[in-house]
Amino acid sequence: MADQPRPASRWMIFGIVAGVALVFQVAGLVSLGLPGGLLMLGLTLFLVGIGAAIAGRARWAFIASRKVGGVVAAVGLIGLVAGTVAAPPPAPSSASSEQPLPTPTTRAAATPTTDEAALAAAEAALAEQETRERAQPVDALVDATTGLLGDGASADAVARAGRTTALAALAAVEVKGRAPRTGYDRDLFGSGWQDTDRNGCDTRNDVLARDLRGETFKPGTRDCVVLTGSLADPYSGTTMPFLRGQATSGDIQIDHVVALSDAWQKGAQGWNAGKRAAFANDPLNLLAVDGGLNMGKGDGDAATWLPPNRGYRCAYVARQVAVKVSYGLWMTQAEKNAIATVLSACPGEPLPGGVVAGVPAPKPVPAPKPAPPPAPVPAPLPPVTAPLPPVTAPTATSYENCDAARAAGAAPVHRGDPGYGSHLDRDGDGIGCE
Repeated sequence: MADQPRPASRWMIFGIVAGVALVFQVAGLVSLGLPGGLLMLGLTLFLVGIGAAIAGRARWAFIASRKVGGVVAAVGLIGLVAGTVAAPPPAPSSASSEQPLPTPTTRAAATPTTDEAALAAAEAALAEQETRERAQPVDALVDATTGLLGDGASADAVARAGRTTALAALAAVEVKGRAPRTGYDRDLFGSGWQDTDRNGCDTRNDVLARDLRGETFKPGTRDCVVLTGSLADPYSGTTMPFLRGQATSGDIQIDHVVALSDAWQKGAQGWNAGKRAAFANDPLNLLAVDGGLNMGKGDGDAATWLPPNRGYRCAYVARQVAVKVSYGLWMTQAEKNAIATVLSACPGEPLPGGVVAGVPAPKPVPAPKPAPPPAPVPAPLPPVTAPLPPVTAPTATSYENCDAARAAGAAPVHRGDPGYGSHLDRDGDGIGCE
């Protein structure tokens, strides 16, 4: 026993080894997280176990035999493998991480990379950029916070929609705030499923028989109790089996498209019991759907919940509009904007169930008055000329002599003037009585 360390020395060695192992653990956790800590712990146990197995025992590590040392080493090896598998791949170097993502003009010249994750991220970023550029005119109408059409854009989309569409029918739904949920109870809409159409089957089985394919019925129930079938679930877009039973019936549930609680807060509080029971059992408001998605929806309206299957969202919100139009329920502004946003992508979506909304007819635009015929252009009048003064015969004028011409104020008299005569022009220069 002389070769074994004393108890005090054993604890000292144990403390040193434990301290070094702790430093390794911290370094591993800081650098690689939990996988790094597991890697360092496995390395420590493996080294200690191997040492104990070689030495025969290591009492300072509380390992009393080679067998125990081998077990410790095996545990450490398992930790090493697990930590290595769980460790994240090394991050790309700074040079590669600073490379710009390929753009539409440089995609062909981009250097191929072996890092599939980085390539996929680059392609995704490029696709997002292209989608954003194509959608830019529409995005200008969308609220940046909610991702929905704003109040004005929503109203404009409704006003421009065809009169027989679900989008246009939004004009017939009043917009108000949500009333308190105080006093709501499921039984206020009737206790359980009823037989409102008097066909001998309750509403749940009626909807299952309507929505399932290949359904079978319980013998002796006059085809009322559905036993099995297959559902093309509209909310998830998947096909799922139905099997009646205590543990399996809930896999497919009957959803109130406009939830009863939502109806209670938007007008149903003022109804009588008969109208509420009719609403809860109206096939227009009922769909067989995936039970888990129905539970996740709860009493949400279109502003808070839409089916994951995007291909069904137009039909889903159109059905909500039809139900609210039929029963005079109102919507919140956020709900209306959400429905208008969905229906703007499918503006021709009709109301289901033959529902007709009282959409106000557009005001007729008065036909423009025909332009009056042009006034006839009057014929040009002949030019108006001033009447010529009457022509009077010239009177003969003569002067006996220059004294007479001067007395008449005509002197001197030039050749060609009235009264000129050669007897007045003694010198013959053409001017008389100079």
